[in-house]
Amino acid sequence: MTDTLFSREELAEIRSKFYCVDQDMDGSSRLFFDNAGGSLRLKAAEEAFHRADQMPDCSEHSNRTARYLEEVEQAGIKDLLEVVFNARNGVICPGYTASQIMMELVRVISAHAQGTNYVTTMLEHPSAYDAMTYYSQIHGCELRVAGVNKQSGGVDADAVIRLIDRDTAILCCMAASNISGYIYDLETICREARRINPDIFIICDAVQHAPHASLDPEGCGVDAMNFAPYKFFGVRGFGVAYISSRAASLAHHRIFGTPADNWSLGSPAPGHYAAIREIVNYVAGLGAKIAPAGADRRRLFEAGMSRIASHERALLGLALEGSGQAKGLRHIKGLRVPMDGAPLCQRDFIIGIEFDRLSCEQAVREYEKRGVITFERSAESPYSKRMVEAFDSKGMVRVSPLHVHSPEEIERFLLVTEEIAGM
Repeated sequence: MTDTLFSREELAEIRSKFYCVDQDMDGSSRLFFDNAGGSLRLKAAEEAFHRADQMPDCSEHSNRTARYLEEVEQAGIKDLLEVVFNARNGVICPGYTASQIMMELVRVISAHAQGTNYVTTMLEHPSAYDAMTYYSQIHGCELRVAGVNKQSGGVDADAVIRLIDRDTAILCCMAASNISGYIYDLETICREARRINPDIFIICDAVQHAPHASLDPEGCGVDAMNFAPYKFFGVRGFGVAYISSRAASLAHHRIFGTPADNWSLGSPAPGHYAAIREIVNYVAGLGAKIAPAGADRRRLFEAGMSRIASHERALLGLALEGSGQAKGLRHIKGLRVPMDGAPLCQRDFIIGIEFDRLSCEQAVREYEKRGVITFERSAESPYSKRMVEAFDSKGMVRVSPLHVHSPEEIERFLLVTEEIAGM
């Protein structure tokens, strides 16, 4: 399959819909290539959030504005469940952060799951890995950890599956790596896990994958899947998860008298649901340009995410191989691209690079001096140590552009990278 860039005209239209695409808050020129840490913001999402959030009314009350806010909230929940997660059953669980939700999911599910061992992978986010570690100790279960494939930058499906047996109570496996962009073969992993143990509970961290591809937890057989809207063009202060009907009915913190599968505590924040609605509108709008007439909202969303992924893979190929204007990362002396063995179709646009003569912290500072924002995944950080050391590294510069970026910006980044590598 040939990956296709957005046309110059459409890319200009797309860029106009986001804040700070090529300028910092003070108007200075920059490339923001740290979208895995928190993506560029969709203007419509921010504006919808503020319109709803400025109203003091509570959506659970009975006045006219409160009823309007209730409609906003319910429309956002419907989009999350049916469009973003493609689910017909189950519930939505909101929270302050995706990490908070992940730890709560592991807490509740581990209290009910039957078995003697848990399985996870070396590349999980600390909110998943540490929760699995903690509750395996609380419940006296063995924790089995699938190791990495140092060439692909991911975890092979077989490495996960061979750890699962009839006594595996929980599998916690992410959708894509936040250090290499490697996309897990979640469908195979889940199918084989349920073949081995039909009663296993499966939890999936989709925070990094959500801005790059469609999600389908119900189709894969996942019991709980989270993501962070602020890493998906949206607003900070909100995390969300899909929970299957089976898992949602497990005893958990809730107000008595509310439904047994209610995972929403306290007064809702309609502004966050208004922002979600606009994110779905935006992606569906991209899909409407190629989808057949009469396609429903989920099909439009899938088509839009497919276009996003195609543009990003084309940019990824350019970043790795270069062009007539700039050498690709694979060909620049003084650096290397570890975890570069997977085909592009198995990767989101997240790259880790190492410089021969600079630490990742030094390199990130050099990039910023030249107007390029990246991020250090350092062994000194509790968020990165386990992952980078799994690849025999002390740290990498993580580069994570978004679909709003242009080939010219990738070339500018490559020229800056060659300059830094030659220091």
